[in-house]
Amino acid sequence: MSHSTGTRPTAAAPPASAAAPGPDPLDHAEALRAGDAAAMETLLRAYVRETGTGVPATGQSLLLHLPASRLTLRVPVRYRSATGWHRFGAARLVSTGEGSTLPADASLVAAALIRETTVGRGALPHHGGDAAARVLNSARRTAAHIERRRAEGPEGRGPTPFLDSEQALLLGHPFHPAPKSREEASDVELSAYSPELRGSFPLHWFAAHPDVVVGGSADGRSPAELLRPLAEGLHLPEGMVPVPAHPWQAREVLARPEVARLLDAGLLRPLGAAGPAWYPTSSVRTVHRPDAEVMLKLSLGMRITNSRRNNLRSEMRLGVRAAQLLAAGPVEWLRSEHPEFGILRDFAWVSVGTDGPETGLETAIRDNPFRGGADARAEGLCVAGLLAERTGPGDGTAPRHRALLSAAVEGAAHALGVSVAEASARWLERYLDVLAVPLIRLQARYGIALEPHHQNTLVALDATGLPCAGWYRDSQGYYLAESRVADIERLLPGATEGVDLVFADAFVDERVAYYLGINNLLGIVGAFGALGLADEGDLLRVLRGVLERLRRAEPAAKGLLDLLLDAPVLRCKGNYLTCVDGLDELVGEVHTQSVYIDLPNPLTEAQR
Repeated sequence: MSHSTGTRPTAAAPPASAAAPGPDPLDHAEALRAGDAAAMETLLRAYVRETGTGVPATGQSLLLHLPASRLTLRVPVRYRSATGWHRFGAARLVSTGEGSTLPADASLVAAALIRETTVGRGALPHHGGDAAARVLNSARRTAAHIERRRAEGPEGRGPTPFLDSEQALLLGHPFHPAPKSREEASDVELSAYSPELRGSFPLHWFAAHPDVVVGGSADGRSPAELLRPLAEGLHLPEGMVPVPAHPWQAREVLARPEVARLLDAGLLRPLGAAGPAWYPTSSVRTVHRPDAEVMLKLSLGMRITNSRRNNLRSEMRLGVRAAQLLAAGPVEWLRSEHPEFGILRDFAWVSVGTDGPETGLETAIRDNPFRGGADARAEGLCVAGLLAERTGPGDGTAPRHRALLSAAVEGAAHALGVSVAEASARWLERYLDVLAVPLIRLQARYGIALEPHHQNTLVALDATGLPCAGWYRDSQGYYLAESRVADIERLLPGATEGVDLVFADAFVDERVAYYLGINNLLGIVGAFGALGLADEGDLLRVLRGVLERLRRAEPAAKGLLDLLLDAPVLRCKGNYLTCVDGLDELVGEVHTQSVYIDLPNPLTEAQR
């Protein structure tokens, strides 16, 4: 059953003669107005999805009757999406007395929608105050991103193609009510820490006595061996081990009792900033240097969207175990069957403190195959960054390309001599070949499933602009189907011991259907439609055709593919309800970290 939201808002369409949508609010000349519009649109998109509110056709208006506030909102529908990636215009407050309307900004819309949800679910109105504050924080951060990026002009680029895509998410997750909320850091700090502002910073370092250094690696190397090459310019006391930290975290952890005890005992010494600058990627806490052999996933206790991004040792041990498991057979199988697909391993980790809770100095060490240089075209590009919408240059006009994907597909159409719609279909087919099919076959062959949402997947584009390679990243997203435990234990004895890896088959299929099916594949289709590149119905038929052929070829994938192709509804993470409930998605048992809802499955409607 769908998650109840109490009093359900109603949606109504005006007469068919309603005026067509005007200029895109994202292109408003004032960055604050454009940021406000972006915040309102992602909030509305998440809200209608999670409350089951119907959205009328493109060019009509969505009417939201909100009895808890005695308000009615009228929202122009700029684009109605079959997969939920709707585009909305500027909302207006309807005056019931005169039938006239007044402008409604993100603060009013957030307060009204969140009040409707909290009251409708039996909570007191003020319980939604924190969620509303995060929406407004996100709107302000988004405006800052837009203003800074507009100042660069149309030729602005990141240091490498990989980083350019990581820095492209100016507006954030398209189905999150507060995608750019970043609390507890100043504007000056966020200028350095934000990928959207092309920030960079040197790491802060601690010197730790070897007796209190903990960690491990898949290949047996010690934390000291892995970290010393990264600590250029650091004056490290003899016999000590360098331990990195995010600069914001380096200050925050000093107040933790477990860290204070190590400092007082002389077993841990803060050394300050040193070495070359690292660039934050789209996750903010994972940092990259084009000349480094590894990336670092730093612990960051700042609340970003719904969660404080503190690394857990259990997650990092899982990353090492996953790297060992992949090396025991699956990697060779992937190289043989799908040489165009790879998995970036979080193959090592380090921290300080041998007993007690995490100290906040936990760092995961990740593969870095993306170094720029002559072969930069083959670098992986963050899929979320490829799809991320851009705003206009600041004069009220639209951008030349609404997203990096738009530029790639239009380039492919030109190179191949086909229409943009045909290039879109070919792009999707190639994307499925290099990314989705290997992931599904890996699960069918070994029972190993991943969480390939857009931010966790990367693709390389060939000279025509079509996908030619794909990667998955992030050690948090590993599942092993319960029915395959015996097979995996034969492959790697002890693989499932001491890590949260094994889950019921049905639960694994449900989560993959969300991360790969809804978030990634249906999200790709929705983005193509919202960007005006292709008809979603046509692309849904392409997607269905590929998955049906795979179902016939891979009987072991039948459970997942039956779900994706035939289930009338799919379980979908509710970012809006999770935000309103104040849940931290990185804390607690995996089954209850987030709110999930039932979402109608558009693939059941698609025909070949």
